[in-house]
Amino acid sequence: FPGCAVVISHDRWFLDRIATHVLAFEGDSVVRWFEGNFSDYEAFRRKELGADAAQPHRIRYKPLAR
Repeated sequence: FPGCAVVISHDRWFLDRIATHVLAFEGDSVVRWFEGNFSDYEAFRRKELGADAAQPHRIRYKPLAR
């Protein structure tokens, strides 16, 4: 297929097999483009965050503005 497809899945095995790029929506409204599969992205995040990568983090909810 010579085009683009957007795939949203929680199945990491599936994502590893089909993804060549990852568009990650991270905290604080940060969107990151990463070239590689999902395992590569996770390894990059662990390396980037260091010891904080192993710690669970809380989700912060923001009120909707009208």
